[in-house]
Amino acid sequence: MPQSTSPTGRATVSQLPSMPATGARNWRDYALLFALACCWSSTYPLAKLALDTIPPVTFISARSLIAAAFLFAILWMRGVRIPTDAKAWKLFATQQLINSTFPFLIITWSQQYVPASNTVVLASTTPIFAFLITSLITRHEPATLLKLLGALLGLAGTIVIVGLDALRGFGSEIVAEIAILLATISFACATIFGLRLSEYDPIVVAAGSLLFGGLVLLPPSLIVDQPWTLHPTPTAITATIVMGIVSSALGLMLFYICLGRLGTLTTNAQGYLRIPIGVGLSVLLLGESVPSNLALGLVLVMAGVAAMTVPTERLKLR
Repeated sequence: MPQSTSPTGRATVSQLPSMPATGARNWRDYALLFALACCWSSTYPLAKLALDTIPPVTFISARSLIAAAFLFAILWMRGVRIPTDAKAWKLFATQQLINSTFPFLIITWSQQYVPASNTVVLASTTPIFAFLITSLITRHEPATLLKLLGALLGLAGTIVIVGLDALRGFGSEIVAEIAILLATISFACATIFGLRLSEYDPIVVAAGSLLFGGLVLLPPSLIVDQPWTLHPTPTAITATIVMGIVSSALGLMLFYICLGRLGTLTTNAQGYLRIPIGVGLSVLLLGESVPSNLALGLVLVMAGVAAMTVPTERLKLR
């Protein structure tokens, strides 16, 4: 549903549904979901290119500030002002902490001890946690068994794509693995908390959140990494800029649009779409090999995504 925006960045509340109107979905909504998956799928290969010569804290801060600057330029061209009230910035700060700053730092630390394949599998449990939180606690939208089945199929497809060897070795670094699960729970909570921001223009929410996240990490970056002493390669700089604009700015903007149109459970389905897209980008950009079980895993992933995104109304007998 389209929504108008006031000069202060607030959407017209009267035009916002209390919860996503699942029966009104059309191909454009699913195109947005696919676009979101494409934006966020570029995170892994781009981060790998950048982190070769840029430390994690500096990298995350830089990409966040680049993304914020890009979105503020768009808002300036549109004549939309960022809200200045404490309530709005408290929401932006909370959302950024649980959706980006905390989970990304935790996962970055954990990857020192947990293989990448295990990390992918553990991070793919976000839709399951979102289902459990929605079903047992918030109940803000229908949490059907079909959506749970979709989440489980998507997880199975992820394991098949990454390789069954990813299941071996679980428990050897239990603290780091639990940390990754905490990060995925944080992601799940962020998709639910993000609904509280539906009264604001998605670009305003993305810009405010990214600015806060970049500024929070700037002091530790200056103190610990001392960016002026670094010698990043042109490839790393380009990857950071592209990731800031595509993954962070456009991705976060699409994320809030999808939350408003599709709800939390369906929006989480993009997490599984990112797996095959991310594999394709890794093969294209990094020259990595194609997983032998990609076809089977892709079938399971697409079945899971279909189960998670089908509107509830279409399942009712007429």
